[in-house]
Amino acid sequence: MAETFILAFGAHPDDVELGAGATCALHAKDSVVICDLTAAEMSSNGNPELRWKEATVAAGELGVAARICLGFRDRSLFPTPDAISAIVKVIRTFSPQIVLAPHAADRHPDHGQCAHLVREALFTSGLRKHEDGLTPHRPAGFYQYFINGMEKASFAVNVSAVYEKKRLALAAYSSQFYPSSGVQTALTRSAFLPMIEGRDRMFGQAIGCDFAEGFWQADPLYAASLKVNLQNN
Repeated sequence: MAETFILAFGAHPDDVELGAGATCALHAKDSVVICDLTAAEMSSNGNPELRWKEATVAAGELGVAARICLGFRDRSLFPTPDAISAIVKVIRTFSPQIVLAPHAADRHPDHGQCAHLVREALFTSGLRKHEDGLTPHRPAGFYQYFINGMEKASFAVNVSAVYEKKRLALAAYSSQFYPSSGVQTALTRSAFLPMIEGRDRMFGQAIGCDFAEGFWQADPLYAASLKVNLQNN
């Protein structure tokens, strides 16, 4: 299979769109794949079938190459050998240069567990003695995106040119943000989506553009020299 530029993991359909949807749209031409760990069957509103339909529409709005769901049990994301091996297979199959996952400190436990699972799988994916019939692979970068919070970002990506695609992708999830029936949640509050957009405006303001998505990484960012950073400012 041809090399993928970005492999974006989320615990649930809509996670990637909320935190990194515009970045995925920005790099869609370079090949982007979204992998949802669960079908979000424990969500207060909607159901797995409807969520998958919404996720498919959202993926189309972003222009990503593929979207898959591993079918892990919602609210049961734990670093078991089987779960790690399943994620390793996805990483090795798509051979991404960049892997994205939710920020580990997000208020939703599943988002944090997704980050931990992906980090475990990334390490195992590079071990040649982990044999699953696929070629070992270790991506060049692992970055965490923000969903419910706004931690200090290591860097931000200018997504102004494609921001409307993020809006359209999020609008596809009517069961989560605009349910005609169901229960009130943090996602249905009138301030939730404006908060997401406000955060992207704040990251944009920080780097001198209209909209940006922020990312965090545990390891130091590489720079050949300080001149590179000066040229990018």
